[in-house]
Amino acid sequence: MRARQLFIAGERIDMGELAAELGVDRTSLFRWVGNRDELLSEVLWSLAVPTLNHLDEATTSRGVDRLTGILTGFVEALITADYFQTFLRREPARALRLLTTKQSEMQRRFVAVVEFLIQAETDAGRLALPLATHEVASLLVRIAESFSYADIITGEEPSAERAGAAFAFVLRP
Repeated sequence: MRARQLFIAGERIDMGELAAELGVDRTSLFRWVGNRDELLSEVLWSLAVPTLNHLDEATTSRGVDRLTGILTGFVEALITADYFQTFLRREPARALRLLTTKQSEMQRRFVAVVEFLIQAETDAGRLALPLATHEVASLLVRIAESFSYADIITGEEPSAERAGAAFAFVLRP
C-alpha cells in the first residue's frame, strides 16, 4: 500500500497527492479508504499487527511474564520506530486522537488483541485476575499509551522499562 510506504518513509500522507499518484480522483480515493484519519488508522494498524505477531511468536514465557513481555516489547517498538516518532512529532493532536480515544479504531483493535492474549493465558490456567478480561485489557492498553506517548501527554520521556514495571504491577496478585 502506497500510504504505508509514505508513512514508513516519514512523509506526511496527503490525500490529494496520493490520489494523483495513484491516477484516481480524490472522490474515488475517499470511497476506497475513507478520510485521512481512517487511512492513517489502517496504516498504523498494518504496522502494529506484524509487530504484535512477532512479539507473540518470539515470547516463550507464560502467564504474567508472557503478557508483560509482549506489551513491553510493543511499547519499545513504538518508542524506537523513527517513522512513528516522526508522525507523533508532526501531528501530535491527530496522533493522540487516532491512537487513544474511544472513537479510535486503533485502540479498539489493540484492546481486542490484549483481551485475546489475557483470555488465552486465563483459559490455560496461567493467569487469574480479579477484574473482567476486557477491563484489564483496557487498563493495560492505557498503560501502554501512557508510557509510549509520555512526551506528548506529560512532557516526560517515553519508557518501555517503566511500562513493563507497570504491566507487571497490575498483573501480579
